[in-house]
Amino acid sequence: MKIETQCLHAGYTPKNTEPRVVPIVQSTTYVYDSTDDVAAVFDDPTKSLIYSRFENPTVMAVEDKIAALEGGIGAMCTSSGQAASLLSLLNILQTGDSFISAATIYGGTVNLFAYTLKKLGIECIFVDADASEDEINAAFKPNTKAVFGETLANPALSVFDIEKFANIAHAHGVPLIIDNTFPTPFLCRPFEFGADIVIHSTTKYMDGHAVQGGGVIVDSGKFDWTNGNFPEFTEPDESYHGTIYSKTYGKAAYIIKARMQLMRDFGCYPSAQSAFYLNLGLETLPIRMERHTQNAMTVAQFLEANDKVESVNYPGLKSNEYHELAQKYLPNGCAGVISFVIKGGKNTAVKFMDSLKLASNEVHVADIRTCVLHPASATHRQLTDEQLAAAGINGGLIRLSVGLENIDDILDDLKQAFANI
Repeated sequence: MKIETQCLHAGYTPKNTEPRVVPIVQSTTYVYDSTDDVAAVFDDPTKSLIYSRFENPTVMAVEDKIAALEGGIGAMCTSSGQAASLLSLLNILQTGDSFISAATIYGGTVNLFAYTLKKLGIECIFVDADASEDEINAAFKPNTKAVFGETLANPALSVFDIEKFANIAHAHGVPLIIDNTFPTPFLCRPFEFGADIVIHSTTKYMDGHAVQGGGVIVDSGKFDWTNGNFPEFTEPDESYHGTIYSKTYGKAAYIIKARMQLMRDFGCYPSAQSAFYLNLGLETLPIRMERHTQNAMTVAQFLEANDKVESVNYPGLKSNEYHELAQKYLPNGCAGVISFVIKGGKNTAVKFMDSLKLASNEVHVADIRTCVLHPASATHRQLTDEQLAAAGINGGLIRLSVGLENIDDILDDLKQAFANI
Protein backbone atom coordinates (compact mmCIF):
# COMPACT_ATOMS: atom_id res chain seq x y z
CA MET A 1 0.00 0.00 0.00
CA LYS A 2 1.38 3.43 -0.92
CA ILE A 3 2.07 5.92 1.86
CA GLU A 4 -0.55 8.33 0.49
CA THR A 5 -3.21 5.64 0.78
CA GLN A 6 -2.05 4.64 4.25
CA CYS A 7 -2.32 8.22 5.43
CA LEU A 8 -5.88 8.52 4.16
CA HIS A 9 -7.35 5.15 5.01
CA ALA A 10 -5.32 3.05 7.48
CA GLY A 11 -6.50 2.84 11.05
CA TYR A 12 -9.51 2.07 13.18
CA THR A 13 -12.24 0.04 11.50
CA PRO A 14 -15.42 -0.95 13.42
CA LYS A 15 -17.06 -4.28 12.68
CA ASN A 16 -19.95 -3.03 10.57
CA THR A 17 -18.77 0.10 8.79
CA GLU A 18 -15.77 2.32 8.22
CA PRO A 19 -16.23 5.90 9.50
CA ARG A 20 -15.03 8.89 7.53
CA VAL A 21 -12.78 9.89 10.44
CA VAL A 22 -11.25 8.09 13.40
CA PRO A 23 -13.82 8.31 16.23
CA ILE A 24 -12.89 9.87 19.57
CA VAL A 25 -13.37 7.31 22.32
CA GLN A 26 -13.52 9.78 25.20
CA SER A 27 -13.38 7.32 28.05
CA THR A 28 -10.96 6.27 30.77
CA THR A 29 -12.64 2.96 31.45
CA TYR A 30 -13.75 -0.27 29.78
CA VAL A 31 -16.47 -2.65 31.02
CA TYR A 32 -16.08 -6.44 31.15
CA ASP A 33 -18.60 -9.26 31.28
CA SER A 34 -17.07 -10.97 34.30
CA THR A 35 -14.32 -10.92 36.90
CA ASP A 36 -12.60 -13.74 35.03
CA ASP A 37 -12.52 -11.57 31.90
CA VAL A 38 -10.76 -8.80 33.83
CA ALA A 39 -8.24 -11.27 35.24
CA ALA A 40 -7.55 -12.68 31.77
CA VAL A 41 -6.76 -9.22 30.41
CA PHE A 42 -4.32 -8.53 33.24
CA ASP A 43 -2.63 -11.83 32.41
CA ASP A 44 -2.36 -10.84 28.75
CA PRO A 45 -3.12 -7.18 27.90
CA THR A 46 -3.22 -7.95 24.17
CA LYS A 47 -6.60 -9.67 24.66
CA SER A 48 -8.50 -6.46 25.39
CA LEU A 49 -8.19 -2.93 26.76
CA ILE A 50 -7.35 -2.30 30.40
CA TYR A 51 -7.14 1.40 31.19
CA SER A 52 -6.56 4.68 29.40
CA ARG A 53 -3.23 5.28 31.14
CA PHE A 54 -1.63 3.09 28.49
CA GLU A 55 -4.20 2.30 25.81
CA ASN A 56 -7.23 3.89 24.16
CA PRO A 57 -9.03 2.89 20.93
CA THR A 58 -8.53 6.28 19.27
CA VAL A 59 -4.85 6.39 20.12
CA MET A 60 -4.40 2.76 19.07
CA ALA A 61 -5.90 3.51 15.66
CA VAL A 62 -3.28 6.21 15.15
CA GLU A 63 -0.56 3.89 16.44
CA ASP A 64 -1.55 1.30 13.85
CA LYS A 65 -1.45 3.95 11.13
CA ILE A 66 2.02 5.20 12.07
CA ALA A 67 3.33 1.64 12.32
CA ALA A 68 2.04 1.01 8.80
CA LEU A 69 3.64 4.22 7.51
CA GLU A 70 7.04 3.27 8.94
CA GLY A 71 6.70 -0.39 7.99
CA GLY A 72 6.87 -1.55 11.61
CA ILE A 73 5.21 -4.35 13.54
CA GLY A 74 3.67 -2.03 16.14
CA ALA A 75 3.79 1.41 17.72
CA MET A 76 3.10 3.14 21.02
CA CYS A 77 2.22 6.82 21.26
CA THR A 78 3.51 8.99 24.09
CA SER A 79 2.65 12.41 25.45
CA SER A 80 5.73 14.03 23.88
CA GLY A 81 8.68 13.31 21.64
CA GLN A 82 10.97 13.55 24.65
CA ALA A 83 8.96 10.83 26.37
CA ALA A 84 9.37 8.66 23.27
CA SER A 85 13.15 9.14 23.39
CA LEU A 86 13.24 8.28 27.09
CA LEU A 87 11.04 5.17 26.95
CA SER A 88 12.69 3.83 23.81
CA LEU A 89 15.93 3.57 25.78
CA LEU A 90 14.61 2.66 29.23
CA ASN A 91 12.91 -0.32 27.61
CA ILE A 92 16.34 -1.91 27.13
CA LEU A 93 18.66 -0.04 29.54
CA GLN A 94 19.10 -0.19 33.28
CA THR A 95 21.49 1.19 35.89
CA GLY A 96 25.05 0.33 34.94
CA ASP A 97 24.40 0.24 31.17
CA SER A 98 25.62 2.61 28.49
CA PHE A 99 24.54 3.59 25.00
CA ILE A 100 26.06 5.49 22.10
CA SER A 101 24.53 8.60 20.56
CA ALA A 102 25.46 10.95 17.77
CA ALA A 103 26.55 14.31 19.19
CA THR A 104 24.53 16.23 16.61
CA ILE A 105 21.07 15.74 18.10
CA TYR A 106 18.39 18.02 19.52
CA GLY A 107 19.61 20.00 22.53
CA GLY A 108 16.82 18.83 24.83
CA THR A 109 17.74 15.24 24.01
CA VAL A 110 21.40 15.96 24.77
CA ASN A 111 20.33 17.20 28.19
CA LEU A 112 18.19 14.11 28.76
CA PHE A 113 21.02 11.79 27.76
CA ALA A 114 23.97 13.58 29.36
CA TYR A 115 22.43 14.65 32.66
CA THR A 116 19.08 13.07 33.53
CA LEU A 117 19.93 9.53 32.47
CA LYS A 118 23.32 9.92 34.15
CA LYS A 119 21.45 10.41 37.44
CA LEU A 120 19.82 7.04 36.82
CA GLY A 121 23.20 5.41 36.37
CA ILE A 122 22.99 5.18 32.57
CA GLU A 123 25.93 6.53 30.57
CA CYS A 124 25.60 8.17 27.17
CA ILE A 125 28.71 7.98 25.02
CA PHE A 126 28.56 10.77 22.44
CA VAL A 127 30.34 10.23 19.12
CA ASP A 128 30.89 12.23 15.97
CA ALA A 129 28.36 10.85 13.51
CA ASP A 130 30.86 11.38 10.71
CA ALA A 131 33.61 9.44 12.46
CA SER A 132 35.08 6.32 10.87
CA GLU A 133 33.74 2.87 11.69
CA ASP A 134 36.92 2.10 13.63
CA GLU A 135 36.46 5.21 15.79
CA ILE A 136 32.82 4.40 16.47
CA ASN A 137 33.61 0.77 17.27
CA ALA A 138 36.20 1.98 19.77
CA ALA A 139 33.48 3.86 21.67
CA PHE A 140 31.62 0.66 22.57
CA LYS A 141 31.94 -0.81 26.04
CA PRO A 142 30.94 -4.26 27.31
CA ASN A 143 27.80 -2.67 28.83
CA THR A 144 26.73 -0.74 25.71
CA LYS A 145 23.15 -1.70 24.82
CA ALA A 146 22.00 0.65 22.04
CA VAL A 147 22.93 3.24 19.42
CA PHE A 148 20.90 6.43 18.84
CA GLY A 149 20.83 9.03 16.05
CA GLU A 150 18.60 11.50 14.19
CA THR A 151 17.96 11.05 10.46
CA LEU A 152 18.19 14.82 10.07
CA ALA A 153 19.86 16.48 13.04
CA ASN A 154 18.09 19.38 14.74
CA PRO A 155 19.31 22.05 14.03
CA ALA A 156 22.62 21.11 12.36
CA LEU A 157 20.73 19.40 9.48
CA SER A 158 23.45 16.79 9.11
CA VAL A 159 22.33 13.50 7.56
CA PHE A 160 22.85 10.39 9.68
CA ASP A 161 24.31 7.41 7.85
CA ILE A 162 21.68 4.91 9.00
CA GLU A 163 23.08 1.89 7.19
CA LYS A 164 26.60 2.43 8.51
CA PHE A 165 25.45 2.73 12.10
CA ALA A 166 23.00 -0.18 11.74
CA ASN A 167 25.84 -2.44 10.62
CA ILE A 168 28.05 -1.28 13.49
CA ALA A 169 25.28 -1.68 16.09
CA HIS A 170 24.34 -5.14 14.85
CA ALA A 171 27.98 -6.26 14.86
CA HIS A 172 27.91 -5.53 18.59
CA GLY A 173 24.54 -7.21 19.07
CA VAL A 174 22.61 -4.04 19.95
CA PRO A 175 19.74 -2.18 18.24
CA LEU A 176 19.84 1.10 16.34
CA ILE A 177 17.24 3.67 17.42
CA ILE A 178 16.49 6.47 14.95
CA ASP A 179 14.68 9.75 15.57
CA ASN A 180 12.92 10.28 12.24
CA THR A 181 11.00 13.42 13.21
CA PHE A 182 12.07 15.80 10.45
CA PRO A 183 11.83 13.50 7.41
CA THR A 184 8.70 11.63 8.57
CA PRO A 185 8.09 8.25 6.90
CA PHE A 186 7.04 10.11 3.76
CA LEU A 187 10.65 11.13 3.06
CA CYS A 188 12.59 8.36 4.82
CA ARG A 189 11.80 4.92 6.25
CA PRO A 190 14.79 4.00 8.45
CA PHE A 191 13.75 0.35 8.81
CA GLU A 192 14.57 -0.13 5.14
CA PHE A 193 18.21 0.77 5.93
CA GLY A 194 18.61 -1.46 8.97
CA ALA A 195 17.24 0.59 11.88
CA ASP A 196 15.44 -1.39 14.57
CA ILE A 197 13.41 1.22 16.46
CA VAL A 198 12.09 4.54 15.14
CA ILE A 199 10.79 7.41 17.24
CA HIS A 200 9.11 10.70 16.38
CA SER A 201 8.08 13.89 18.01
CA THR A 202 4.61 13.86 16.45
CA THR A 203 4.32 17.48 17.60
CA LYS A 204 6.25 18.41 14.46
CA TYR A 205 5.40 17.49 10.86
CA MET A 206 3.08 14.60 11.69
CA ASP A 207 0.71 17.00 13.45
CA GLY A 208 1.86 19.93 11.36
CA HIS A 209 -0.44 22.56 12.82
CA ALA A 210 1.00 23.17 16.32
CA VAL A 211 -2.19 22.09 18.08
CA GLN A 212 -0.95 19.24 20.31
CA GLY A 213 2.22 17.67 21.64
CA GLY A 214 3.05 14.02 21.25
CA GLY A 215 5.54 11.32 20.41
CA VAL A 216 5.62 7.75 19.16
CA ILE A 217 7.85 4.68 19.30
CA VAL A 218 7.72 2.26 16.35
CA ASP A 219 9.11 -1.28 16.52
CA SER A 220 10.44 -2.90 13.35
CA GLY A 221 9.97 -6.37 14.86
CA LYS A 222 13.28 -7.42 13.29
CA PHE A 223 15.82 -7.22 16.11
CA ASP A 224 16.75 -10.48 17.84
CA TRP A 225 16.22 -9.81 21.56
CA THR A 226 17.25 -13.39 22.34
CA ASN A 227 20.90 -12.86 21.33
CA GLY A 228 22.04 -13.00 24.96
CA ASN A 229 22.46 -9.26 25.55
CA PHE A 230 18.92 -8.58 26.78
CA PRO A 231 17.86 -10.96 29.54
CA GLU A 232 14.87 -8.74 30.37
CA PHE A 233 13.24 -10.09 27.21
CA THR A 234 14.14 -13.75 27.77
CA GLU A 235 13.71 -14.09 31.53
CA PRO A 236 10.44 -13.89 33.52
CA ASP A 237 9.21 -10.38 34.33
CA GLU A 238 8.45 -10.50 38.06
CA SER A 239 6.41 -7.33 37.75
CA TYR A 240 4.04 -8.95 35.27
CA HIS A 241 3.15 -12.51 36.30
CA GLY A 242 6.45 -13.94 35.13
CA THR A 243 5.82 -13.07 31.50
CA ILE A 244 8.70 -13.89 29.14
CA TYR A 245 8.29 -11.31 26.39
CA SER A 246 10.33 -12.98 23.67
CA LYS A 247 8.50 -16.27 24.22
CA THR A 248 4.97 -14.90 24.55
CA TYR A 249 5.04 -12.05 22.02
CA GLY A 250 7.78 -13.05 19.57
CA LYS A 251 8.66 -10.29 17.13
CA ALA A 252 6.50 -7.79 19.02
CA ALA A 253 8.37 -8.35 22.30
CA TYR A 254 9.93 -4.86 22.40
CA ILE A 255 6.78 -2.80 21.85
CA ILE A 256 4.63 -5.00 24.10
CA LYS A 257 7.18 -4.75 26.90
CA ALA A 258 7.30 -0.96 26.48
CA ARG A 259 3.54 -0.75 26.99
CA MET A 260 3.17 -3.39 29.73
CA GLN A 261 6.11 -2.18 31.80
CA LEU A 262 6.95 1.43 31.06
CA MET A 263 3.68 2.98 29.96
CA ARG A 264 1.95 1.16 32.81
CA ASP A 265 4.38 2.71 35.30
CA PHE A 266 5.07 6.16 33.78
CA GLY A 267 1.62 6.78 32.31
CA CYS A 268 2.80 9.31 29.71
CA TYR A 269 0.06 8.36 27.25
CA PRO A 270 -1.70 10.92 25.01
CA SER A 271 -5.40 11.66 25.22
CA ALA A 272 -7.94 10.48 22.67
CA GLN A 273 -8.49 14.11 21.65
CA SER A 274 -4.77 14.56 20.94
CA ALA A 275 -4.74 11.40 18.83
CA PHE A 276 -7.74 12.68 16.88
CA TYR A 277 -5.88 15.88 16.00
CA LEU A 278 -2.74 13.92 15.14
CA ASN A 279 -4.73 11.73 12.78
CA LEU A 280 -6.01 14.80 10.94
CA GLY A 281 -2.41 15.87 10.43
CA LEU A 282 -1.41 12.44 9.14
CA GLU A 283 -4.15 12.54 6.52
CA THR A 284 -2.48 15.51 4.78
CA LEU A 285 1.13 14.54 5.50
CA PRO A 286 2.20 13.68 1.89
CA ILE A 287 0.83 16.91 0.42
CA ARG A 288 2.32 19.06 3.16
CA MET A 289 5.76 17.44 3.02
CA GLU A 290 5.96 17.98 -0.73
CA ARG A 291 5.21 21.70 -0.32
CA HIS A 292 7.53 22.10 2.68
CA THR A 293 10.35 20.51 0.68
CA GLN A 294 9.74 22.62 -2.43
CA ASN A 295 9.58 25.89 -0.49
CA ALA A 296 12.65 25.02 1.60
CA MET A 297 14.74 24.21 -1.45
CA THR A 298 13.91 27.60 -2.99
CA VAL A 299 14.71 29.41 0.26
CA ALA A 300 17.98 27.49 0.70
CA GLN A 301 19.11 28.50 -2.79
CA PHE A 302 18.18 32.12 -2.03
CA LEU A 303 20.17 32.08 1.22
CA GLU A 304 23.17 30.44 -0.43
CA ALA A 305 23.35 33.29 -2.93
CA ASN A 306 23.02 36.01 -0.26
CA ASP A 307 26.29 37.80 0.58
CA LYS A 308 25.11 38.43 4.17
CA VAL A 309 24.98 34.69 4.86
CA GLU A 310 28.13 32.90 5.93
CA SER A 311 26.88 29.35 5.34
CA VAL A 312 23.68 27.35 4.72
CA ASN A 313 22.94 23.89 6.08
CA TYR A 314 20.41 22.14 3.87
CA PRO A 315 21.27 18.70 2.47
CA GLY A 316 19.16 19.32 -0.61
CA LEU A 317 21.78 21.76 -1.89
CA LYS A 318 24.38 20.19 -4.18
CA SER A 319 27.09 22.14 -2.37
CA ASN A 320 26.16 20.61 0.99
CA GLU A 321 28.58 18.10 2.51
CA TYR A 322 25.69 15.73 3.21
CA HIS A 323 24.12 15.95 -0.23
CA GLU A 324 25.33 12.49 -1.27
CA LEU A 325 23.89 10.90 1.88
CA ALA A 326 20.68 12.85 1.34
CA GLN A 327 20.38 11.38 -2.13
CA LYS A 328 20.57 7.93 -0.56
CA TYR A 329 18.26 8.38 2.41
CA LEU A 330 16.12 11.36 1.35
CA PRO A 331 15.76 11.15 -2.44
CA ASN A 332 12.36 12.86 -2.38
CA GLY A 333 13.50 15.88 -0.39
CA CYS A 334 14.98 17.03 2.90
CA ALA A 335 11.88 18.45 4.62
CA GLY A 336 11.37 22.13 5.39
CA VAL A 337 13.95 23.01 8.05
CA ILE A 338 17.07 25.00 7.16
CA SER A 339 19.83 26.22 9.42
CA PHE A 340 22.10 29.04 8.31
CA VAL A 341 24.81 31.20 9.82
CA ILE A 342 24.42 34.90 9.32
CA LYS A 343 27.50 37.13 9.16
CA GLY A 344 28.01 39.30 12.21
CA GLY A 345 27.32 36.75 14.93
CA LYS A 346 24.62 36.67 17.58
CA ASN A 347 23.64 40.35 17.61
CA THR A 348 23.17 40.46 13.85
CA ALA A 349 21.21 37.19 13.93
CA VAL A 350 18.89 38.55 16.60
CA LYS A 351 18.35 41.81 14.68
CA PHE A 352 17.55 39.86 11.52
CA MET A 353 15.05 37.63 13.29
CA ASP A 354 13.36 40.53 15.05
CA SER A 355 12.92 42.22 11.66
CA LEU A 356 10.88 39.36 10.19
CA LYS A 357 7.17 40.03 9.77
CA LEU A 358 5.66 36.92 8.19
CA ALA A 359 7.90 34.42 9.97
CA SER A 360 7.23 33.93 13.68
CA ASN A 361 9.96 33.85 16.30
CA GLU A 362 8.85 30.88 18.35
CA VAL A 363 10.02 27.75 20.15
CA HIS A 364 8.64 25.38 17.56
CA VAL A 365 9.59 23.85 14.25
CA ALA A 366 8.05 21.87 11.39
CA ASP A 367 4.78 23.80 11.35
CA ILE A 368 2.64 24.87 8.40
CA ARG A 369 3.66 28.44 9.27
CA THR A 370 7.18 29.74 8.70
CA CYS A 371 9.03 30.24 11.97
CA VAL A 372 12.56 30.98 13.18
CA LEU A 373 14.59 30.28 16.28
CA HIS A 374 18.03 31.16 17.65
CA PRO A 375 19.17 27.76 19.01
CA ALA A 376 22.14 29.02 21.04
CA SER A 377 19.86 31.18 23.20
CA ALA A 378 16.78 28.93 23.17
CA THR A 379 16.55 25.16 22.56
CA HIS A 380 20.28 24.60 23.11
CA ARG A 381 20.79 27.26 25.78
CA GLN A 382 21.56 24.67 28.46
CA LEU A 383 24.52 23.25 26.56
CA THR A 384 28.14 24.11 27.26
CA ASP A 385 30.27 25.86 24.62
CA GLU A 386 31.89 22.52 23.88
CA GLN A 387 28.52 20.80 23.44
CA LEU A 388 27.30 23.64 21.23
CA ALA A 389 30.36 23.24 19.02
CA ALA A 390 29.84 19.46 18.85
CA ALA A 391 26.24 20.05 17.82
CA GLY A 392 27.36 22.43 15.06
CA ILE A 393 25.92 25.56 16.66
CA ASN A 394 27.40 29.05 16.97
CA GLY A 395 26.01 32.46 17.85
CA GLY A 396 25.10 33.37 14.28
CA LEU A 397 23.15 30.18 13.61
CA ILE A 398 19.45 30.56 12.81
CA ARG A 399 17.01 27.68 12.45
CA LEU A 400 14.44 28.51 9.79
CA SER A 401 11.41 26.28 9.44
CA VAL A 402 9.90 27.03 6.05
CA GLY A 403 6.12 26.85 6.02
CA LEU A 404 3.44 26.43 3.40
CA GLU A 405 2.87 30.11 2.63
CA ASN A 406 3.30 31.42 -0.90
CA ILE A 407 7.00 31.20 -1.68
CA ASP A 408 7.12 34.79 -2.94
CA ASP A 409 5.76 36.04 0.39
CA ILE A 410 8.37 34.03 2.30
CA LEU A 411 11.21 35.39 0.16
CA ASP A 412 9.93 38.98 0.41
CA ASP A 413 9.93 38.69 4.20
CA LEU A 414 13.51 37.43 4.23
CA LYS A 415 14.61 40.18 1.83
CA GLN A 416 13.21 42.99 3.96
CA ALA A 417 14.79 41.52 7.10
CA PHE A 418 18.18 41.32 5.39
CA ALA A 419 17.76 44.93 4.30
CA ASN A 420 17.51 45.93 7.98
CA ILE A 421 20.98 44.57 8.78
